[in-house]
Amino acid sequence: MNYKELIHIAFSLISSPARAWEEIRLEEDKQRVYTVFVYPMIGLCGLSVFIGALLSNDWSGAASFQYAMTQCCAVAVSLFGGYFLAAWAIDEMGRRFFDLPADIALARRFAGYALVILFVLQIITGILPDFGIIALFVEFYTVYIVWEGSVRMMHVSEKLRLRFTILSSILLIACPALVRLLFNELSVVLS
Repeated sequence: MNYKELIHIAFSLISSPARAWEEIRLEEDKQRVYTVFVYPMIGLCGLSVFIGALLSNDWSGAASFQYAMTQCCAVAVSLFGGYFLAAWAIDEMGRRFFDLPADIALARRFAGYALVILFVLQIITGILPDFGIIALFVEFYTVYIVWEGSVRMMHVSEKLRLRFTILSSILLIACPALVRLLFNELSVVLS
């Protein structure tokens, strides 16, 4: 895993989304999003939540470790499942309502990179959970990243751009939260 490249992609998407989407669009390897960005970010999110959960429980034994593992798994499953669910929903939405061709690989690339804010915020709040309230507001920056990527990556027409941006942003923010809610409910029921 190339951390330098991972940080470069994340920083570019956050600081200059238009230019970053142009660079991403020109990538020749369409599957690169998984190995270079999505999977490493999910791993870092899980690691930060694991460390944060251990620190908040003062390493008080097996129960502390079990809690940290459960929280780590909840984050990893929610981001992984939420990513694929959002990509599928964006592809279906684009095909049905925005006259876009069915292209799940493109939707996965778009969703993976568009989740950059959620990934970075999860890494920060995993270790520093007191920033959770601020993170709720900052995650709406996803709308701007999606706005820039909607034309450059997804080729949405200008007249449908706003609607596509709003719906895609809702899916990108809500799908991981929905999967996490389901995971936590199942964890309680099965415990």
